[in-house]
Amino acid sequence: MGQLVILVAMFALLWLLLIRPQARRKRAQQELLASVEVGDEILTAGGLYGHVRAIGEEDELEVEIAPGTRVRIARRA
Repeated sequence: MGQLVILVAMFALLWLLLIRPQARRKRAQQELLASVEVGDEILTAGGLYGHVRAIGEEDELEVEIAPGTRVRIARRA
């Protein structure tokens, strides 16, 4: 019986220290991606800074990375 209590306590500690914070970070990242609007300055996963100029269908963004230079990227990038 004592070993079962220790095992359950270890799983609870593992959940509190690893799984729960990871789920919280994932939820915060999804909320941030959903809140992107035209005019926002963004940093892509590839390291490019730019300003969102249009939001297209299928989660595409049109981003201006230099004056007169616009690229299409996926919202999750």
